[in-house]
Amino acid sequence: MAAGTIRYWAAAKAAAGVAEEPYTAETLAEALDAARAQHPGELVQVLERCSFLVDGDPVGTRSHETVRLAEGGTVEVLPPFAGG
Repeated sequence: MAAGTIRYWAAAKAAAGVAEEPYTAETLAEALDAARAQHPGELVQVLERCSFLVDGDPVGTRSHETVRLAEGGTVEVLPPFAGG
């Protein structure tokens, strides 16, 4: 299992009630499942609309189960932003 940091931005930050927190997971799917369990309610719905960066790389349409997390890595949770 890799340990790292998950960072929430904008609406995700508001829904989680924290700007960041540690994760222990092998994949992005596992990290997000843990976040949903830790913050049931609004964050669950917000995560459905988010984009994700793992160590600065966009996840895009890749299945979250296939996105491996590195020790000391960072997951950025990015809700849709208005404007350009």
